[in-house]
This record gives sequence, C-alpha cells and structure tokens, in this order.
Amino acid sequence: MRPRLNPTHMTYHHKILLETKASQACRQNEHKHLMEDDKYVKEFDVAVRAVHMACSLCQRVQVGLVTDCTDLVKSKDDDSPVTVADWSVQATISWILSEFFGVQNVSIVAEEDVQTLSKSESAGLLAAVVKTVNDCLAEAPKFGIPNPENDLGNSQILEAISRCNSKGGSSGRHWVLDPVDGTLGFVRGDQYAVALALIEDGKAVLGVLGCPNYPMKKEWLNYHHQCYQTLSKSSPSPLGIWKEGCVMYARKGSGKAWMQPLMHGNEKLEWPNSAQLIQVSSIDDPSLATFCEPVEKANTNHSFTTGVAHNMGLRKRPLRVYSMVKYAAIARGDAEIFMKFSTSGYKEKIWDHAAGVVIVEEAGGVVTDAGGRPLDFSRGVYLEGLDRGIIACSGATLHEKIIGAVYASWDSSNL
Repeated sequence: MRPRLNPTHMTYHHKILLETKASQACRQNEHKHLMEDDKYVKEFDVAVRAVHMACSLCQRVQVGLVTDCTDLVKSKDDDSPVTVADWSVQATISWILSEFFGVQNVSIVAEEDVQTLSKSESAGLLAAVVKTVNDCLAEAPKFGIPNPENDLGNSQILEAISRCNSKGGSSGRHWVLDPVDGTLGFVRGDQYAVALALIEDGKAVLGVLGCPNYPMKKEWLNYHHQCYQTLSKSSPSPLGIWKEGCVMYARKGSGKAWMQPLMHGNEKLEWPNSAQLIQVSSIDDPSLATFCEPVEKANTNHSFTTGVAHNMGLRKRPLRVYSMVKYAAIARGDAEIFMKFSTSGYKEKIWDHAAGVVIVEEAGGVVTDAGGRPLDFSRGVYLEGLDRGIIACSGATLHEKIIGAVYASWDSSNL
C-alpha cells in the first residue's frame, strides 16, 4: 500500500501539481456550469465542434497546397484568392448546422458562392471540394458529430454552399461564417482563421474563432511558417510537426472567453477539452503596448495607422497579421491594440469581425468604430455607418487614447 502524503511534508512541486489540478478542475466545472445554464447551449456546442472540424480540414488542405502544388487556388472577381478550403469549410459547416437545427431554421451569411464551382471547366475543382468535404465528414464522430450515412454528392455540396445566401438583418437568428478568413495568409502557409458567429436580432451573441497556425508565443506572430514552404511530397507526416493551433469562443454577456487546443492525430474532442479562460492584457501604457494591423495594403491605410500610433505614443513596431487572428491576439493578451482604417470605398463585411468582437469583449476588451460607437451587425452583410475605422483594444484607458489620437490625426489624412 502506498503511504499517504502528509500535507505538512509536501514539496513545493507537489503543492504546485495539486494546485494546478485543482485549478483545472475548477475551470472545467465553471465551463460546464456556464454551458449547461446557457440559453445557447446547443448552438455553442455545435458551433465549437464544427469549427474544430473545419480547422482540421484546413490543415490538410494547406499542407496539400505546398506539398502537391495542385491548382486549388482561384481568383474572385475582386482578384482576392479563394481555395478548395473556403468552399469545403462553407459546405461542411452549412451541412452540420442544417442537420442539427433543420434547413428551414438555419439562416447563414457567408462569403462564398457557387458561381465558379458550377462552371463546366471547374469540374476538377468541384471534385476536389467534394472529396475534401467527405473526407472531413468521415471523421465527424471524432469531434462528437454524427457523420452522414453516405458520401455527399456534387449537388448536395453545391446546395450546402449556396444555402449560405442570407443577407442577415435586424430580426431573427443568422449564423455568420467566414470559412477561411485571411485566404492570402492561408495560401502562403501563414496565419488564417475560421470564424463563426451567431447574430440574434441584430446583436452578435456567440463567437467561435479557430486559429490553426496561431503560435503559443506572440513573438512568432509575424513568422511566415517557412516549414510549409520547404515541405516536399516525400516529407513524412507534415501535419505532425506543426502542433499548434486553438479554438476560442465566447457568449455575449457572460464575461468569459475560453480557449481550447486543436486536436492532432487520433485525438478525440473531449468536452471541455482542456478549455481555459483567456483575458486581455493589463497594459495601459501606450509605450509598452503592442498593436496589430492587417498585412494587406489593398484595403488598409497603413500610413494613417502609423500617424495614429505616433500621436498616442506607441513605440513598438506593428505586428502585421493576416485574418481575425488579430482579435485572438488581443483576447489572449498577446497584444493590446488592433486598428484598421480602410481605404476610400472599401466596405467592411460582418463576417470579418463578428466572432472576434464577441470574444475580445468577453475577455475584457473594447471594440468600437473610430468614433467610439459599437459595431452594428444589424444592417445586413456590411458594417454600415462605420465611422472611419475599427479599434479593438485591451481596455478603456487605451481606447480613450486611441480615439483622441484618431481625431488628432484625421485632418492630415487622405481617407
């Protein structure tokens, strides 16, 4: 029989171990209690599992883009890229939501349509999407989701994608999906996100954000994952060497945001799967703050952002990050500020912000337009009435300083 440990003789490491286990148990009980008491418990559960599945799908496709050099990327009318992953994630999540809540009860606002896939010259591309979706759905039980009895066919896949044609609005429930946010980052083996939110009567009430390449150290946020660039077809198990990634989620008004690690290999999604609370940074001194901005220059005024940063006393170089991973960095405390000021004529879409806004706000942060007003998700696909730009930050003190710096910089801008 093993001797019982006398608490008075515990080593420091024993105490830390027991405290860690107690803390984990407390967090899991807190997470379970929150989920059981939540009016959105089913929506929360399904959305988190669906985003985990979508992240797994994206990881496989991203490796294929590098190792196989296949023609899986197309250009849309605005010259922005779209990949097999974009269509496949949209089809997969659309199918899951429709299965759980009923086709007639599901309204989905999403980025992609089926125009390109429906063309006769796109038969090979459609076949790749169909195979990718069915391969993903075959693993659904691993994520706690029943898989279809039979593989989905071309028409079912196209129907699932085209079903995501809602325009949203101020009444009813609308799921908002960006299947691969930051497609350019995805194609380059860099940061991207899978973003799913629920809008109810014009308010964003749930946010789930999957970040498959999000590193555990903020110093790596600008790192272009060169291992993907050097992978060859002969590389053994390329996914096995890249074991980072997480899913973040929150419910509006809960005051809590959570993060789970992505699964790898044959792991199964166990609820709450090591979920841990995340919180924004406590830094409120601009000279110590880290700020993020988009990589893309096409729809972002970097020069104006530089002027705002200078006026408020930011000293660090900006972290230029693809996708809503910027919101994840704020929510987890890896950065304090995200600023985006669009170029003239560009209109922000709700799927680029809804999930991230809920998570940052519930983690203790602040998100507004540059005039200090909350973002309005009630007016359709676009963030209509946006005042100059979007500001997300870790607290009220920094927010006030940013707003002041925006007004000080505005007269000299060309926005």
